[in-house]
Amino acid sequence: MIGFGLRLAVAGGREALTRLVIIAAAVAIGAGLLLATLAGVNAVNTQLTRYASMYPMQTSGGHADPLWWSTREDYFHGTQIIRIDVAATGPHAPTPIGIPKTPGPGEYYASPSLRKLLAANPADQLANRYPGRDVGPIGRAALASPDTLLVIVGGTPDTVAKLPRARQISSIGDNTPALPETVVDLILGVIAGGLLFPVLIFIGTATRLSAARREQRFAAMRLVGATPKQISLIAAVEAAAAAVAGTAIGFILFFAFRGWLANIPFTGMRFFTSDMFLRPLDVLVVALGVPAGAALAARVSLRRVRISPLGVTRRVTPRPPRAYRLIPLVLGVAVLAFALVYRPPTSDGQTAIFLPGLLLIMTGLILAGPWLTMIGARVMARRASRPATLIAARRLADNPKAGFRAISGIMLALFVTSVAVGVITTIVANRGPAPIGSTGAGTMSTVFTENPPSVPDTVLTDLRAIPGVRSATVVRENPVRGNDRDGWVVACTDLPAAYGRCADGATVAEVPMSLMPFEQRASSTRVWPAASVTVGDLQRLPVASIVVGTDASVAALERSRTVLEVAYPTDFWVAPNVPGDFESDFANTLRGWKQLANVIIVASLALAGCSLAVSVVGGLSERKRPFSLLRLSGVQVRVLRRVVALESAVPMLAVAVVAIGMGFLAAQLFLKAQMDYTLTAPGVGFYAIVIVGLAACLAIIASTLPLLERITGPETARSE
Repeated sequence: MIGFGLRLAVAGGREALTRLVIIAAAVAIGAGLLLATLAGVNAVNTQLTRYASMYPMQTSGGHADPLWWSTREDYFHGTQIIRIDVAATGPHAPTPIGIPKTPGPGEYYASPSLRKLLAANPADQLANRYPGRDVGPIGRAALASPDTLLVIVGGTPDTVAKLPRARQISSIGDNTPALPETVVDLILGVIAGGLLFPVLIFIGTATRLSAARREQRFAAMRLVGATPKQISLIAAVEAAAAAVAGTAIGFILFFAFRGWLANIPFTGMRFFTSDMFLRPLDVLVVALGVPAGAALAARVSLRRVRISPLGVTRRVTPRPPRAYRLIPLVLGVAVLAFALVYRPPTSDGQTAIFLPGLLLIMTGLILAGPWLTMIGARVMARRASRPATLIAARRLADNPKAGFRAISGIMLALFVTSVAVGVITTIVANRGPAPIGSTGAGTMSTVFTENPPSVPDTVLTDLRAIPGVRSATVVRENPVRGNDRDGWVVACTDLPAAYGRCADGATVAEVPMSLMPFEQRASSTRVWPAASVTVGDLQRLPVASIVVGTDASVAALERSRTVLEVAYPTDFWVAPNVPGDFESDFANTLRGWKQLANVIIVASLALAGCSLAVSVVGGLSERKRPFSLLRLSGVQVRVLRRVVALESAVPMLAVAVVAIGMGFLAAQLFLKAQMDYTLTAPGVGFYAIVIVGLAACLAIIASTLPLLERITGPETARSE
């Protein structure tokens, strides 16, 4: 029977061969995307592991001499630079990954991207922060991405031991901190929910192509004596043959485009091509799972034939979906709303509320989809004024499950990405950099790990001599704290007018460390309360911060940062920064997730378009005789085209609106409960991507319509 099934698939005529090619092509695209998704997960995991290795845990023991290690953060124009200071305590100290030997005092290694940056910018803006000799590039084994800005600076054990976060390590590579599970779970959740489901829907739709036609053929075989087992075997062989060929082509497509995929900064940074790898388990899952899934789908699609050879001709209208399908959706929203009233104090407790709530909504959307499609179709039928609209609405209302099946993936993908984009946009808006041109955008402040007793006059003189610097203010520790008082003080005569003024009669004011309240903008009208410190006592207080006001130009900011880092080379674990710099890594990561969400939107919409195209082609093939009879009765071809277009486009557009709306609602509930933020609407780019993606889907559907005229000619209506 296997040989007979293969002969039917390959030599069963032009129709069978065409079906085989279409299914193989569809499976190839789906398998290629599935492989790219799995490789992307591996690449993200590798990238996070390498990033974590820059912050090793302290180790001791063994026979190796310990290596002093200190990791600090620096910035250049809003981009994070990771600085690692190392010092070997003996000849047997371990060597950091990616370099041939540990640099000595006055030497440093820099990543290729940082070396380009050093060469392209004036020394007083960047290179002066790393005095010494560049002894070579850092290899990719130590870099999270080709774009990573990393410098490994050599020093003496005494100097490195005094740096912030200094620790001794006796081995390299086995003391990398564990990855945060929540981050990895988020990655897998977003990818699985947003991309894998549409891929599987696409593959399943493709393997069911011309299912009705095959049902009729297999029913005929049953009538001449074939057993259900033989029919199932033939169907499985036909489907598996196309799926095997498609899977093989999918592997070829993946390796052909792997380098191109690696250059797309899905997480905000590019990947190394070698990081886009497949584990043996991934290969086995795709190589065996896709053909097995195709065979299973073929077996399921023939259940009517297995029951009875006459089952194909005894089709009845399926039961309409009921309103109880909305229950999971309502429960999910209720769970998220409950978090507004009660938020568990621990992260595990919060996860126990938010995760089930989101999963309930996702499940509810899939279950409620057919019911929503049926309600929408009935409304469309009542308001229909043209034959095409009425026919399309009646068909959707007759079998809403079939109409929703091909677009279920897009509904889930748009919901997941809407939640992600809504949350990310809101967090970046609340924690991101200060608005361009504002006073805050040009304000650079410091965070000393050990407060110096005073600031040399030369430092303030050098800062004020930089073109674009408007002020340099020393902020000191406030000896009186508590009761919502700011912990820092400044002389009223030193307070720049751009940051406010002192209360009437005050000589010393209580201010924030950066002269701006946390997450608030600078204001010249703000009035700072008087401090209980006198001007005479002020000079004896330790220095907490140096606040530099600039015109926000890159040159002024980076020169000021360089002057401060050179003056205090060991007093920072985070370099002097402007609002948003400190969160730049977090914000860049969030922007990377946002970009990943956009990619998922585009990919899922493209997959939905392909699924719809396959579904439309399959539907036309199955209904070509009724359409042919309609044409013989006088219905014009353009009316039939309109019917097919409405059947596909209306549910897709309605589903997109519902999914995005539910996504924003879930994001608002999450943000309000977790962070007390109000949802910030995504920018025009998000809507543009969705609209362009939907337009591409409609274009794909339109490309299948010319097939309608060719397959619904008068000869099709002839009785056989």
